[in-house]
Amino acid sequence: MDAAVSVSRVAKTFDTRASVRALEQVDFTVSRGEFVSILGPSGCGKSTLLRMVAGLIQPDAGGDVRVLGHSQTQMSDDVGVVFQTHNMLPWETVEANIRLAAEVRKMPKKEIDERVEALLPILKLEKFRHHHPHELSGGMRQRAALGQMLVMRPQVLLLDEPFGALDALTRDQLNVELLRLWQEMRQTVILITHSISEAVFLSDRVLVMSERPGRIVEDIRIDLPRPRDPRATKEAAAFGHYVVQLGQLMGVD
Repeated sequence: MDAAVSVSRVAKTFDTRASVRALEQVDFTVSRGEFVSILGPSGCGKSTLLRMVAGLIQPDAGGDVRVLGHSQTQMSDDVGVVFQTHNMLPWETVEANIRLAAEVRKMPKKEIDERVEALLPILKLEKFRHHHPHELSGGMRQRAALGQMLVMRPQVLLLDEPFGALDALTRDQLNVELLRLWQEMRQTVILITHSISEAVFLSDRVLVMSERPGRIVEDIRIDLPRPRDPRATKEAAAFGHYVVQLGQLMGVD
């Protein structure tokens, strides 16, 4: 399969009062339509790496980040990013927030209308289109944040712990929703997470990073059948095997 994302010889040092070596010789590729999660201890450079793929941060000299065959030196319309904290405008409705990025980029109104109408039922927000962010649950707000990016139809979707601030039940529910969305749209996805079970449930592959300076120490292919039913997948012996294997790599006894 063609590579959607290619990271080669990437390192990063932040020159603060005391230089911090965040990443060291990171190499990996993600194929088009693949769902890849990245696990690693806090402070290992996961988010820095994701921001490089987004074009928000540049690697040190000698490193190369390519997205869809092009050097990623700045943000592009082909890449969407969803962070842990949503950036919805509190005075705007759900629908207005989802439309916002497309309107800023001056997409034709008819095209925006069509995309939003198609997305709202997929996101299960059709009945809440006229609500404001404070009227939504945390899970609804994160679905709306996903909608802000999905309306742009980016070919590569980057998720930086989007469910990290949610309670366990809501997080599990949104895992199922995210998997359903991905199975319908088949975008290339890179997810940063601290949850081993989340990574196994969602991913085709899981990359494990070392302590800082971060580097990829394991690349584990998750050989579980798709489409994945939440109950059947999590009850499978192979699911538990992957969770234990990744837990050991992460230093969890």
